[in-house]
Amino acid sequence: MGNKWIIRGGKFAVPGSDKPVIDGYMVIDNDLITYIGEEPPVLEEDIPSFDGSRLLFLPGLVNTHGHAAMSLLRGYGDDLALQVWLQEKMWPMEGKFTGDDVYWGTALSVLEMLKGGTTTFLDMYDHMGRVAEVTEASGIRAVLMRGVIGLCPPEVQDQKLAEAVAFAKEWHGKANGRITAMMSPHSPYTCPPDYIEKFVQAAHDLDLPIHTHMSETRREVEQNVTDYGLRPVAHLEKLGVFTRPSLVAHGVHLTDEEIEILARHQVGVAHNPGSNLKLASGVARVPELLKAGVTVSLGTDGPASNNNLDMFEEMRLAALIHKGVSGDPTAVPAAEALLMGTEYGAKSVFLNQVGRLAPGMKADFIAIDIDQPHLLPHTDLISHSVYSASAKDVEHVWVDGKQVVQHGKCLTLDEEEIRRKAQEAFEDLLKR
Repeated sequence: MGNKWIIRGGKFAVPGSDKPVIDGYMVIDNDLITYIGEEPPVLEEDIPSFDGSRLLFLPGLVNTHGHAAMSLLRGYGDDLALQVWLQEKMWPMEGKFTGDDVYWGTALSVLEMLKGGTTTFLDMYDHMGRVAEVTEASGIRAVLMRGVIGLCPPEVQDQKLAEAVAFAKEWHGKANGRITAMMSPHSPYTCPPDYIEKFVQAAHDLDLPIHTHMSETRREVEQNVTDYGLRPVAHLEKLGVFTRPSLVAHGVHLTDEEIEILARHQVGVAHNPGSNLKLASGVARVPELLKAGVTVSLGTDGPASNNNLDMFEEMRLAALIHKGVSGDPTAVPAAEALLMGTEYGAKSVFLNQVGRLAPGMKADFIAIDIDQPHLLPHTDLISHSVYSASAKDVEHVWVDGKQVVQHGKCLTLDEEEIRRKAQEAFEDLLKR
């Protein structure tokens, strides 16, 4: 395709609008969408065209919380409580990770995400320079940060903070703007208060948002009250975290008052239904958060607590579990779940030009094959994309106007090499 091209005869999903599915045309010029509509656009020149028949075009999915390199630990320690899983299984293995392990684990995850229609992902981890390398090479969009656990001596704390700052300075805005950075103290239970305050100051200095885990388990909330006399939301508010644009992961155990505080400070919540169910952390109060005006997005969390990176599954879970828990079948409708996986996701990671199919937006979009038994008849394609579709239905993927997946094959990464290297990396970890 040239710099400017047109999709003809496609169906385009515009959830939340008066006409949620447009039958027609979309024009892409370099990295931007310049036209979408039912009428053929007036074009000054003859431009390449793409046959959109039998395809539903959706905004690229936005995964707003995860730890991509943990794909190397997929299936290693399942069906355990969060603290047991972390302290006995994950942290000892992660302590052995090298930069190469992080590279191949991330590559495996990015491959899975791109093939499954995720065009933007957030990643909080260590060896973030290697994660950025994969991001740059693969063509995916990413919001990256050096996640920092502060349960260590002061000199180690200082070193980790310096690494987080150095990473943000080096990579924010790189890869043609596809990489943005945030500051990320891991959580209130792994970072002492004065250390979190240092991250807030660094975020102010660098003019960057903050991302942290918060109120994932009931035990964690109780521990916060015991240690600091406050629940996590008031604790983070007191430490100044919400003086920066912020996104918290999980937010499972929240009171009405805490929801009101998050709404007041415009703090986004990355809802991770699959991971929260698997670790029995609970079910977040998503309908109440949405009603209060909080931006709720979706994340898979790491591939060791999910155990896949299928954002279609997260949208489906988000639509289903809140119906089941509330007894209200209208609690999270399909269109709202799709918005959580796209537009709300982009908003929650502060990407204003991503998440919607509209003129002036970045050309990050995907096409799913709707000419399949489980997606027929074409009664309601917004509903189908949430309740019937899966990552396996993704046929094509574009990021920044460039095609990165064609007929299900990734064009930017060597899949065979990544599969082999990831398996070898895990086997090597077991020997260390």
